[in-house]
Amino acid sequence: MKLDSSISAVVTGGASGLGAATARRLAASGVRVTLFDMNAESGEAVAAEIGGVFASVDVTSDESVAAGFETARAAHGGERILVNCAGIAPVAKTVSRGAPHPLDMFESVIRVNLIGSFRCIAQSATGMAALDPVSADGERGVVISTASVAAFDGQIGQVAYAASKAGVAGMTLPVARDLSNLGIRVMTIAPGIFETPMLMGLPDHVRDSLGQQVPFPSRLGRPEEFADLAAHICENDMLNGTTIRLDGAIRMAPR
Repeated sequence: MKLDSSISAVVTGGASGLGAATARRLAASGVRVTLFDMNAESGEAVAAEIGGVFASVDVTSDESVAAGFETARAAHGGERILVNCAGIAPVAKTVSRGAPHPLDMFESVIRVNLIGSFRCIAQSATGMAALDPVSADGERGVVISTASVAAFDGQIGQVAYAASKAGVAGMTLPVARDLSNLGIRVMTIAPGIFETPMLMGLPDHVRDSLGQQVPFPSRLGRPEEFADLAAHICENDMLNGTTIRLDGAIRMAPR
């Protein structure tokens, strides 16, 4: 898929971090971008910066997601690209101080990270399926979701987060197969330790220590590197049905 002004995209979690970087990268190629997020102040600021549109969207709600896509399509026409970056990452052990993992926390992480991603995929793919192909191969759209290296080597306290991200990685191939006859590709990126708002709030020495755990380059990943991979996935038509680790070869230790 050629990235230019004829293409529109929706980026969830687009107000900050990986989502904001991806929105900026796509917009720099001329793509018309709509940001979904619950942080209206940051979302509207990023949208204004890139000449895009912001929609206040809760990915755990069918109605909210549907309204977001209505806003995006009214502004830019049917989206050809969906990038799922919305997510949460609370920490709790399975058993801690004699108490079990709070089940409401576990369910919340699954609702946002896994079900929220699939909700957006299903609604977006339904819209993409009605669009005309944009290539000789019959391509109509591209879906990119965000997993994590925690899906494969989650650390202590990451059980809910790891389970949700493993689900995102696990659904990539079957969803790609489901949508193959519609000309919609489906990919997932599993980033390692990146400069996200959560990590940037840590002291410098803690961030440096985390970066040194990465074999090479020994630093935190930059959101722009995630965004560059997302853009490449959109442009490379043979990328479909798999998860790409973007992690500098890190394999997470238990803690």
